[in-house]
Amino acid sequence: MAGMDWPTRLPLIAILRGIRPDEALPHVQALVEAGFDAIEIPLNSPDWADSVRRVAAAFGERALIGGGTVLREADADALAEAGGRLAVTPNTRPALIAHAVARGLHVAAGFATASEAFAALDAGAQALKLFPATTYGPGHVKALRAVLPPVPLFAVGGITPANLADYLRAGCLGAGLGSDLYRPGQDVARTAATAQAFVAAYRACAAAPSA
Repeated sequence: MAGMDWPTRLPLIAILRGIRPDEALPHVQALVEAGFDAIEIPLNSPDWADSVRRVAAAFGERALIGGGTVLREADADALAEAGGRLAVTPNTRPALIAHAVARGLHVAAGFATASEAFAALDAGAQALKLFPATTYGPGHVKALRAVLPPVPLFAVGGITPANLADYLRAGCLGAGLGSDLYRPGQDVARTAATAQAFVAAYRACAAAPSA
């Protein structure tokens, strides 16, 4: 899927749901050292705006920092004001997408069906997030790719180092990685190890010859 307009080198989004501001910097440091350059802090995390502000100030020149579970226009405003540049939604709300894009945010919109995908793209979304991906499976991705334009498509929900390649081969550019990468309260060493496992899985698939 080379050539699609996605602003980071590694098309894997680290989802740090539940992280606290005092934990954010060391975990993001571990992720960046492993090769991640897209970080999402969901807005249902404790004091999420403080975390985004700290992470954007420290790593904003090295990684695309943003928020997830963006549901309302006010969320997009607060995210932009905290220094976030990426807005990830769990659903397709054209008014929200258009508002977030107008605020200068790069939007990865959550969808499940082709109709939702085209509604998100028409509203200005720059990327699509199939969620929850494992509910639909790689076959769903392959079928969608037959009708979708060459827009960045991410699988989110249940993605592991073991099944990541299935979604990449089906047509996803990358994936958003949640509880299999980070769980609230885990230590930084665990984050580093899981990050390295995901990067290795991605690179192994990218290096493999096409079927």
